[in-house]
Amino acid sequence: MSDPTRILTTHVGSLVRPDDLVSYLRLQDERQEFDRAAFQHCLSNSVREVVTRQAALGLDIINDGEYGKTISWSRYVLERMSGFEQRDFGVGMPRASIGKDHRDFADFYREYDATQGFTRLKGWAVTGPIAYTGVETLRRDIADLKAAAAAGQVNSRRLFMTAVAPGSVAPDRTDEYYRTDEDYLFAVADAVRVEYREIVDSGLILQVDDAYFALTYETMVPPGTLEDYRQWAEHRVAALNHALRGIPQDRTRYHVCWGSWNGPHASDVPLKHIVDLLLKVHVGGYSLEMANPRHEHEWRVWQESRLPEGKVLLPGVISHSTNVVEHPELVAERITRLARLVGRENVIASTDCGFAQGPFVRRVHPSIMWAKLESLVEGARLASKELWAGSGQ
Repeated sequence: MSDPTRILTTHVGSLVRPDDLVSYLRLQDERQEFDRAAFQHCLSNSVREVVTRQAALGLDIINDGEYGKTISWSRYVLERMSGFEQRDFGVGMPRASIGKDHRDFADFYREYDATQGFTRLKGWAVTGPIAYTGVETLRRDIADLKAAAAAGQVNSRRLFMTAVAPGSVAPDRTDEYYRTDEDYLFAVADAVRVEYREIVDSGLILQVDDAYFALTYETMVPPGTLEDYRQWAEHRVAALNHALRGIPQDRTRYHVCWGSWNGPHASDVPLKHIVDLLLKVHVGGYSLEMANPRHEHEWRVWQESRLPEGKVLLPGVISHSTNVVEHPELVAERITRLARLVGRENVIASTDCGFAQGPFVRRVHPSIMWAKLESLVEGARLASKELWAGSGQ
């Protein structure tokens, strides 16, 4: 995935959807009638436009903006797996993103959550056997992305597509079918494996998204302990590796964040407490938040932790959650200090997280998103010039 002559660039996946596409997705979300042929035409055109714009900007490893995921980065599986149904949150139902941060900053979150569309979210119930049923929709997304790349003469080997990790599927759930959490988790792993294989077998790079891996810490601790959380996380790593078995690691990458919302994050688990667990995941690259004010200092983790041979680090050097556009020289600085620790050939510059959590929740204005991505490309160019200075390449 990397390049021996320069720092490549990519992003985490979810880009702000265009207004005309959002109009169709809102009709679907509200269970209203819509013209399916017109929607497909709009979706294909939107993917072509976003692929063309990424390539024109100079991004190296690009995707479809997750435009085909009509709910969100994780909840899209409701449309692609059997065994689930959505229900209104009731007494005692888990809320996977409500933890210590929400308790400590309750006044802030009372105002903030109402502006983010989170009040529309429902819980999940597992009511039957889980199986993957979304191959046709997935193949549509793959075809749209590849057609867009071909039209723009984009290298098809540098296309990626996202899919959710087993541990981030239905964290807000009650289980009326599986006997144990492990039974449920591995059933999900077998289901998402179908998606993983389809993506990689089509020639695309697979990115596995696992936001709940890190953010679950602050919903468990306290009253739980770090060790309680690590035991929970070990089971998620095992399930993910079960889903990834036999899939070429050099065509995969793993994205972990602490939740994409732009809140305090004062109770996030430190990277140093989980980096060993992340590196147990059988993928070729690790995508981590490393640009926001809560986690930028954690570049120092790589002074002690060794990136395994043959693996790459995809650090966030652009924040997805602030409207301030990073200066390219700052981006270059973030890249070079990491490259000097893990090796310049082992770094692909990226963003902290997706710029949109789903069709209806965006973190920045689209004009700012594109300005940030432009700064990412320019910062990588400056970093490459510095890192390869005098090398003859």
